[in-house]
Amino acid sequence: MTISGSETARRAERMLRWYPQSWRARYGEEFTELLTAELLERPRSWRRPANVAWSGLFARLTSAGLTGHTLEPSDQVRANLASLGCALAVFLAFGTAMWSQLTIGWQWAQPSTIGTSVAMMTMSAVLLLFVIIGILAIIPVAWNVLTRLAQRRAPELARPSVLFCLGIVMLVVGARHFGNGWPGTGGHHWTHQGLIPGGVAAFLWALTLSISSYWAHPGALLGFPGAEVAWMVASPVAMMCVVVGATKIVRRLDMAPALLRYEALLGAVASLAMAAFLIGCCSWIVDGGPGPRNLFHAGVIDIAGLATMTAAVAVAFRTTLGGRRVGPKFHLS
Repeated sequence: MTISGSETARRAERMLRWYPQSWRARYGEEFTELLTAELLERPRSWRRPANVAWSGLFARLTSAGLTGHTLEPSDQVRANLASLGCALAVFLAFGTAMWSQLTIGWQWAQPSTIGTSVAMMTMSAVLLLFVIIGILAIIPVAWNVLTRLAQRRAPELARPSVLFCLGIVMLVVGARHFGNGWPGTGGHHWTHQGLIPGGVAAFLWALTLSISSYWAHPGALLGFPGAEVAWMVASPVAMMCVVVGATKIVRRLDMAPALLRYEALLGAVASLAMAAFLIGCCSWIVDGGPGPRNLFHAGVIDIAGLATMTAAVAVAFRTTLGGRRVGPKFHLS
């Protein structure tokens, strides 16, 4: 092959990266040959890269179970679960940050509106439900992964498992350490102040410390301790490790139909819980008010978080409905 031909082939391979790995493994070689021939015949065309990019993104959405094109039943359920997990991770990151903001005000003063109280109680109850759902979902999957790794039957699960565990360890250690600086410590006592255990509130506040309006105020951010700023940068990376590791495990793990149905059912419950949590957030944003000493003020970042959470709920319901359209062998009902 000539030098020009080699460069063209590399260009075709770069364009192929728009497509998901599963698609590349199945069609990549043939597609690269066709694309290389077309590039040699007509090197310049603005429509070609645009078409490849659009087709590749559509293939990725299809692989994630977010389009009307259905995959094989088991693949479809796994794709839906992976997409739901990503949507839930984004939702919980912003939702927990908003809840943590409320818990700090809750420690220092009684809310002045019913909207804030309803929001606090609703969001707290749903967060507890998320913990229960998470435990019920993780235990059977973790058992399957550990069994296969111990029997050396699924080496492809090793890396995502390590990535997942590394992210969890980073989050737990970091949140335990930086939770000591929780602003709710020493709040004034009132009747329902003990609704949320301080240790839990501090831990979750530290987990979501990176979701802050201080990023838009570098001058104020530079006044923070260096270690805290480093944690605000590192914690999202750790969260990404957890999400990416969990997603790859779900996509690669060969789960029995019964386990897929069980996980899909928990996913449907999680989607409903997301909607309930979102209603609680709206109660605070719409009817909360700033409260005593502006402790319950909803800022621009809270509005942005609410919009992001709404989009995540939409994705969650989209994947949940998609899971109900697969074959009867995997149907929830």
